[in-house]
Amino acid sequence: MPGLREPSHWLVLIIVLVLVFGAARLPMIAKNIGQSMKIFRKEMKDATAPDPNNGDAPDDTNAK
Repeated sequence: MPGLREPSHWLVLIIVLVLVFGAARLPMIAKNIGQSMKIFRKEMKDATAPDPNNGDAPDDTNAK
């Protein structure tokens, strides 16, 4: 399945987005998507980090 590699594909996509959402709402939508991605990345980083208050931290008592 071909991706959006051709400039004509991008042009058609932009025209459809402007027709569907209107030119005034597109910057607001882009800002909201950016904020959502920032929150998502932060939550994923927090979820993968061990929580020292929860006992998830590696235990070094058996190290010699």
